[in-house]
Order: sequence, then C-alpha cells, then structure tokens
Amino acid sequence: MFRKALLTTAAAIAMLALSSVARADTINFGPGQFGSTATVTNYSLSGNTFTFTLTNTSSTGSITAVGFNLPGTNRGDFTLATTTDSDFKLREEVRAQAGGQQFASTYDFALLTGKNFGGGSVAAGLGAGTSGTFTITGDFSGLTADQIARAIALRFQGINPGDQSEVIHPGAIPEPMTMLLFGTGLAGVAARARKRRSAKA
Repeated sequence: MFRKALLTTAAAIAMLALSSVARADTINFGPGQFGSTATVTNYSLSGNTFTFTLTNTSSTGSITAVGFNLPGTNRGDFTLATTTDSDFKLREEVRAQAGGQQFASTYDFALLTGKNFGGGSVAAGLGAGTSGTFTITGDFSGLTADQIARAIALRFQGINPGDQSEVIHPGAIPEPMTMLLFGTGLAGVAARARKRRSAKA
C-alpha cells in the first residue's frame, strides 16, 4: 500500500514537472512589501522580437516602469515596436535606481512613464486591474522567451493611501528539473523498498 502511494505521488510530481516545461505561459510577480502583484502572460520570442502582456493584479498602485536586466552584455539598440499603452517609452541603459532601492547597476532597457526608473507618473502607469501589451525588437540572441520575461523588474507607485512605492520581481517557483528529480528520487525510494521486501520474502 505504501509503495503504491509513493509511486503514485512520484508519477504525479513527474507529470507536473513535465507540464511546467511545456506550459510556462504565466509568470507571477510579487507579492512585494506592500502587497504589489502582477503577471506577465502571452510572452513569446520570434527572432529578435519579444512580445508580452503585463497585468497589474494589485488592488492599488500603478506600474510606472518596467526594467529588463538581461543576461550578457553589449546587446546594442532596442526599439518599442508596438504598444497598447503609449504612455510608456523605451529607454536604453537605464540606471536601476528607485529611491533607496537599487537592484542592478543598469537595465539593458526599460519602459518608462517618466524620465527615469525611479520616477514616472502614477496616472500614466498601468493601474490596478489593467493590462498592456508590448512588442520589443533588439538583440535577444542566446535567450529564451522565459529568460527574458524573468529578467523583468516592475516599479510600483501610489500604493495604498500612504502612497508607498516598491520594486518587485518574479516570484520564486520550483524549477521543472528540480521537481522531476524529486519525483525520480521518490520512485527510487519506492523501488528500493520493494526490493527489500522481496529479499525478506
């Protein structure tokens, strides 16, 4: 009975890991210190064109800047090809400073509603419950769509009545390979238990 339960659990975890590999279509951000949350969905990379939809899932606050800290260096110029929110402008080599918070020396590029990552306009940003879709062209060679989406940092302002602000990143999730290895390990434990019982019999 124990062996069956263990094998069933291992199989379920392995299937979950494989489905995560095949369908990584939503990335959750936050929650931040003040409860800010967001999602990046419908993201894709075709050649040198990256498209994604950003949704502010918070109850208060606006996303006023979106920074991209890509792996590697010297990637050249990037262009905001299309956007559903014309308040966001693309700037390159943006200093990743938001008040007292600094998470990287510079972002390769950022979508800004103001002059810098720490500034911006709450009224022009993505408010609670709203979305924007953006298409960016540039040198994304050697990267996957998932890597680009997970290199995003979001600047929130106007949170709660106290007008707080913060920067949030993708939330931690179990990596598919970690889940697969865990499932394989459980299957190995079950096989060893079975072998032991057979030897005793």
